[in-house]
Amino acid sequence: MKKHALILGATGMVGTQLVRQLAEDPDYGRVTALVRRPLPAPHPGVEEVTVDWDKLEEHSHVFSADAVFCCLGTTIKIAGTKEAFRRVDLEYPLTAGRLAKQSGTRAFAIISSLGADEGSPFFYTRVKGEMERRLGELGLPALYILRPSLLTGQRTENRPGEQAAAAISRTMPFLYSGPFRKYKPVEADVVAAAMRGAVKQGEAGIRVYPSAELPGLAAKA
Repeated sequence: MKKHALILGATGMVGTQLVRQLAEDPDYGRVTALVRRPLPAPHPGVEEVTVDWDKLEEHSHVFSADAVFCCLGTTIKIAGTKEAFRRVDLEYPLTAGRLAKQSGTRAFAIISSLGADEGSPFFYTRVKGEMERRLGELGLPALYILRPSLLTGQRTENRPGEQAAAAISRTMPFLYSGPFRKYKPVEADVVAAAMRGAVKQGEAGIRVYPSAELPGLAAKA
């Protein structure tokens, strides 16, 4: 029986790739994307549901899916304030996790970050660490946490740090060898495929995948 996939953050760099991949994946017969604005490149068979993220509970019925893929994420610069950043990167994913749990969803895959740690001195990775812990406390049957390094690919907004890292990776790949391998930038389409690979493996409980493992996980999609 073909599965139903639900995507949050479908207009972002990873989410855009994931929508395309799921639309072409024979394992899925239904793909639903929760969006604040229409997808830039609609796909046949992908259902778009426009939502107000602050009122996500109003769409609880769509969480009756086989797998939820959460690609929500922003930066403090884009969000404007630390409070707004926490809403996008912490509160919205937690609400999605609770709704998935209540709906009996079997698998929940989410993008976190390299260095996610509640004890981190950096606000960004500290929030990601809190998000991971609180999602884990929900008791989801299967929670897959991906911790990519800097992402490469086409974004709608400008992120100089990612662009610089991508340029270094192309011109001086040897810098990301040995103990520095975990910092190597990773392509957005690889992260999207890794999310699918994690769900396809179907392991129960909480699984955390560091950036260096994502290419291998993507190959299992």
